Amino acid sequence: MPDVRWTDLVEVLIIAYLTYHILLWVKNTRAWQLMKGIAVVVAMALLAAFFNMTTILWIFRHVAGIAVTALVIILQPELRAAMEELGRKNFLSSILRMDPAKTEEGRFSDRTVNELIRACIEMGRVKTGALIVIEQTTPLLEYVRSGIEIDAIVSSQLLINIFEKNTPLHDGAVIIRGNRIVSATSYLPITSSQLDKNLGTRHRAGVGISEETDALTLIVSEETGQLSYSYKGNLWSPVTPEQLRGALVRLQNKLSEEEAARNATRSPLGGISGFGRYALRRTKGTGAAADQQKDAVEENGEEKMAADTEKEGGAHV
Repeated sequence: MPDVRWTDLVEVLIIAYLTYHILLWVKNTRAWQLMKGIAVVVAMALLAAFFNMTTILWIFRHVAGIAVTALVIILQPELRAAMEELGRKNFLSSILRMDPAKTEEGRFSDRTVNELIRACIEMGRVKTGALIVIEQTTPLLEYVRSGIEIDAIVSSQLLINIFEKNTPLHDGAVIIRGNRIVSATSYLPITSSQLDKNLGTRHRAGVGISEETDALTLIVSEETGQLSYSYKGNLWSPVTPEQLRGALVRLQNKLSEEEAARNATRSPLGGISGFGRYALRRTKGTGAAADQQKDAVEENGEEKMAADTEKEGGAHV
């Protein structure tokens, strides 16, 4: 039996992990159909070798080098999407089970969620087409520049007015960053994926931007008034306002009430090591004990007030 080192076990785990994700990526893209075609070609090559078909084997030997280059060219969109997805992953946060981007407010406020839902419901009721892109971590600057830049707080009235028919700003997409509308009439890429033939350009553009970025796209159909949303190349259509709210809340990346409460009650010295806390207390001296007690009482009062305020204003409307 060969000697097995711990690095060999790590190497096996890494290879297994990469192989699993490569197979998963192949299955979820157009490469799956291409792999079926490659399997047929390989089977033909094995048959040619078994029956000693020299001409077919000669063709395979001379075409093999070109086939690798052609394969990379054919899979260029899928390879690019896979590399972009790899670049967006935060491996450290996934290992440590934490998300440093989480805050009590989140990427946008509860008010913004309510305004977006209200606007989509109202536009769906009167069959006003709308396309709203919500920026996440991937910058959408190039798409912002393709439209008319706006700097305004998100409100249902403003969104309804922008997408009103026969107005200068109704054509194209609205891009939202945080709690503000940053542009209107922006042009988005059209997806090359196969969608339902009943879906128009608005839905195809919504899927297209979600394929190239990690943005969430809200879509209101002009023909049916149905609500839809697209994320990471997938389209959910039609959806209810509650489902749309769920998608927005997940994208909001907001601290839960339990996480916020833990942060509120955490000691001010919680981010310092034990040795650092000991040294800090030693430098303060014994004469600061009364001041520390007073500060603790005031801090507890402020934390209780902040928790009560958050509890009152945290519920969705």
